[in-house]
Amino acid sequence: MNIPIYQVDAFTSSVFGGNPAAVMPLAHWLEDRQLQALAAENNLSETAFLVAADNAWELRWFTPSIEVDLCGHATLASAHALVQHMGAQQPELVFATRSGNLSVTHSHGSYSLDFPAYTLTPDAVDVAVCDALGGMASEVWQVEGTCKKLYVFEFEADVARLAPDFAALVAASAFNVIATAPGDECDFVSRFFGPHVGINEDPVTGSAHCALVPYWSSRLGQARMSARQISERGGRLDCTLQGDRVFMTGEATTYMVGEVSLAL
Repeated sequence: MNIPIYQVDAFTSSVFGGNPAAVMPLAHWLEDRQLQALAAENNLSETAFLVAADNAWELRWFTPSIEVDLCGHATLASAHALVQHMGAQQPELVFATRSGNLSVTHSHGSYSLDFPAYTLTPDAVDVAVCDALGGMASEVWQVEGTCKKLYVFEFEADVARLAPDFAALVAASAFNVIATAPGDECDFVSRFFGPHVGINEDPVTGSAHCALVPYWSSRLGQARMSARQISERGGRLDCTLQGDRVFMTGEATTYMVGEVSLAL
């Protein structure tokens, strides 16, 4: 079996930035163990698998170690691969996923993702988690229905200087951490630490913005916001909150096109 593979850098306009994802279109679904083995071999934060369906594409996302319920950058990468390499003509692409139907609209190389907004509930600051992160947060919020917590810091520099001890972070909490603060040159910045899903630090995390956007919209009193994820690779997103939906807009670029030869 020969499977096309597209490696796409998402939430960036140039290679070596943003968050890389592998996109692998399939004629039919393989066994879960085979999908997981392919994702582990690709060794990127996410591999997206696509199967064409009626007027949509079934979409699943795998880290090198597990399948996840929601992934923004690999959805954007999938839309980019469909438009740029697979001949998709629709202005709106619909993906059937474990998190319901997700749509992506595109125009002139820009992609806008329509994702669910997460509900946040206040939580106590966990000193052990802050010690593991390397900085003391001022607020903590539980992201309902997920294994994520939102740690809020006073300044962008506080988030930038975090240097987590990941073994200590795993020991301190069962939750992955979104770290955020007001931005110096944008509305807010963030970083995402996901050792529990096999990703110590994710370069740009669309799903984290399903929590970040509702938080910052409420705090800033505005629906439209500019965001930066200040990982080493970095990425930019334009975000809008509309009711219970988060719209994230960004660019993508192809790094590599290839083919996987797989003996099954």
